[in-house]
Amino acid sequence: MSQRIQLASQIPAAIQAMRGLETYLGGTDIPLSLKELIKLRASMINGCAYCIEMHAEVAMKHGESAQRLLALAAWRESPLFDGRERAVLALTDEVTSIADQGLTEQTYGEALAQLGESLLAQCLMQAVTINAWNRIAVATRMEHAHP
Repeated sequence: MSQRIQLASQIPAAIQAMRGLETYLGGTDIPLSLKELIKLRASMINGCAYCIEMHAEVAMKHGESAQRLLALAAWRESPLFDGRERAVLALTDEVTSIADQGLTEQTYGEALAQLGESLLAQCLMQAVTINAWNRIAVATRMEHAHP
C-alpha cells in the first residue's frame, strides 16, 4: 500500500492538538497497562495495523504478556482479564463501535462501578483519542518502518 497525505506536514497544528491530548492522558490516573489495553483493543476493532504494532510493542516493553495481548481479540471468553479490565474493554468496544448501539446503560454502569467517575472519564477520553488516531492512521495508510 502506498502512503497517502501526511497530516503532520499539511496541518501540523491539528496534529499538535492531538498530541496535546496524549500529553494530558499521559498524566492521568489510568495505569499504563490499562491504557495500552484500551489502545490495542480499539485499534484491533478499527483494523489499524500501525497502532496495533506501536501499542503492542509498548505494552510488551512494560511487562504485558503476549498471551494476554493475543487474547484481546476474544477478551469476553478469556479468563485472563479481571473485572476492571473487562469493564474498560466493554467500554472501549462500545465507544469504538458507537454507531451500533451507543454506550449502553449496562456497560456504562459497570464501568462506573469498577472505576468511579474520575477514572471512567479518563478511560472514556483515552478510548475517544485512540479512535481518532486510528482514523488518521487508517485513512492516511500510515505504516511502520520495518527492518
